[in-house]
Amino acid sequence: MGVEATAPCANCERLQAQIDALTATIAELRAALAHVQAQLAAARKDSSTSSKPPSSDIVKPPKTPLPGQDQRRRGGQPGHPKHERALLPPELLTAPARDYLLDLCPDCGHGLRPADNAVRVVQQIDVADVPVLAEEHRSHPGWCPHCQKVHYASLPARVERGGLVGPRLTTLIAYLKGACHASYSTIRKFLRDVVGVTLSRGQLAKAIGKVSSALDQPYQELLDKLPRQPRLAVDETGHPDQGQRWWTWCFRAGLYTLFKIDPTRSGNVLLEVLGQEFNGVLGCDYFSAYRRYLRECGAVVQFCLAHLIRDVKFLTTLPDGRDRAYGERLREALRSLFGVIHQREVLGPRVFQWQLRAARDEVLRQATFAVPATKHSQNMAKRFEKHGEAYFEFVTTPNVEPTNNLAEQAIRFVVIDRQITQGTRGEKGRRWCERIWTVIATCAQQGRSVFEYLQAAVAASFEETAAPSLLGEGG
Repeated sequence: MGVEATAPCANCERLQAQIDALTATIAELRAALAHVQAQLAAARKDSSTSSKPPSSDIVKPPKTPLPGQDQRRRGGQPGHPKHERALLPPELLTAPARDYLLDLCPDCGHGLRPADNAVRVVQQIDVADVPVLAEEHRSHPGWCPHCQKVHYASLPARVERGGLVGPRLTTLIAYLKGACHASYSTIRKFLRDVVGVTLSRGQLAKAIGKVSSALDQPYQELLDKLPRQPRLAVDETGHPDQGQRWWTWCFRAGLYTLFKIDPTRSGNVLLEVLGQEFNGVLGCDYFSAYRRYLRECGAVVQFCLAHLIRDVKFLTTLPDGRDRAYGERLREALRSLFGVIHQREVLGPRVFQWQLRAARDEVLRQATFAVPATKHSQNMAKRFEKHGEAYFEFVTTPNVEPTNNLAEQAIRFVVIDRQITQGTRGEKGRRWCERIWTVIATCAQQGRSVFEYLQAAVAASFEETAAPSLLGEGG
């Protein structure tokens, strides 16, 4: 009996050991699967769930139309008002109007009588032959018997400083290089085939260097005014230079935008440009350089809500259901906040401010209430506990944007230029990019002509007078 009773116990123990081993294996596989799923979710990050630029989205899925929304066809949509180009006023016409009369009917040949219908007007704009002005300036020598030297008559300043390329052609070269992203080879072809002037690459580089020098003083003026701006939107992007990674910093103020290329992406750039006593509001993303500036200098910061929404959306893509539930709660609170913002014009000032504060408080509550014990959710909650108020500076400070979109929009031009030109090759190139990008972005911000400003700056440089301010006469 004893032997027979012992056998089933041994079998039970063996089976239990197998079960325990399988259970441990299943637990390990589940942990490995969760780890792989988390890595897969991180690898699937795109511009909608992270701070990655839209250009990094190699394949974008087609947008799903909303329920009841038909797929629109290309071109003008039914019901949209028709837009036609207005006719040029008579004072801008370079030649008298030409009238065309019809005496006989083109269908039957019968004579026609004057009709009361409106005259059909077609205006045509064309390009005349490019007027190239080629001047020769002769400086005659004179011998001084007292000094025993030959002296030459002085040439006009614009001729002496400009040399072969005059101020307007210098401006055209700078415009093609900066605003049009053209290479020296492309500029040479354009000047040769269209303008009828052949210049070497070295001559073009000299012209660009002269324009860069002409912009030194206006650029420095804006740089000196940055620490005194009441509001600044800041962003940064990579900049290749001779195989090394530099960084282009963008500072967008109320009236101008300034670019600065620096070898680092650290908070030292902010300390150098803005100093330790910046009293304005800094709009930025959650990058560590801005958090360091906030920590060390006590600056007032508005962290970008658009970046926050992407990070919250990323939570909803994670494999752990707890992360997804937490992300959905927080995302819904943020959606309600922006719903209030979009009703600013409908609600009265007092009601709008009350609802905005209530929506802010709800976001902060959802971010720190019943947080799952997962890595990603805990990190998000800690972010709100430490810097939650910095996401809502716009609620209490007038004219502060809740997002950093203005700086991101201003820096897109730089990204396009980087993709076309592949960066710079030294200090002169970086200096040129800083200045021409600043001019282009500032003129666009103010609704001014980039070409006209460059022409005024080059003319002032050639005449050895003060360069015009990028802030205008009131700057």
